Amino acid sequence: MSQVKLKEVKEHPLVRVFLLYADKNLEVMGYTEHGSRHADLTANIARNVLLHLGYSEREAELAAISGYLHDIGNVVNREGHPFIGAMLAYEVLSQLGMPLEEIAQIMAAIGNHDEETGYPVSDISAALIIADKSDVHYTRVRNPNPSTFDIHDRVNFAVQRSFLNVDKEAKKIRLELDVNTELISIMEYFEIFLKRMLLCRRAADVLGCNFRLLINQTEM
Repeated sequence: MSQVKLKEVKEHPLVRVFLLYADKNLEVMGYTEHGSRHADLTANIARNVLLHLGYSEREAELAAISGYLHDIGNVVNREGHPFIGAMLAYEVLSQLGMPLEEIAQIMAAIGNHDEETGYPVSDISAALIIADKSDVHYTRVRNPNPSTFDIHDRVNFAVQRSFLNVDKEAKKIRLELDVNTELISIMEYFEIFLKRMLLCRRAADVLGCNFRLLINQTEM
């Protein structure tokens, strides 16, 4: 058994193809970007959350791998994609020779990242949840016609800057957003993201931190 790294996971042919077609499927359905950009960013944020809080390099690496693979299940169907993704991750990681104990942690993190059915069952799971839900940004919008935006497009398009601030000493994790309120109201943001923010709060609790949301420099 070897210490599998994110680089190896990203180079696996199943991962490359499945992530590509998962994103293509969601594009047809009208969803915002869920491809390599989102996967890379989620992986990097999940890693940094744990490193900033003093976790080991290996735990941070597992969080990053979870982050990169978390949406791969969309290659089959949006419904149940966390569970499908967990099983696809098992196939990839077992082929790469990852120990079963580590695979189990990654499967649980992927299977619990969605706000409808998920729960932060571990530190790795908590880091993935916070990383995934903090990727709100105008660059995720693919619809070229603003007049046909749905509320998800409008909310993402209105967010000009997003930054996750992790303060180990203060035990705070703060998501900072700059939102163009001429495009959406703050209430519209919460209409879409309230469940996600509540899940982030539970995830921060698991990490021994408080979760805060800052919109246009005002704490919600």
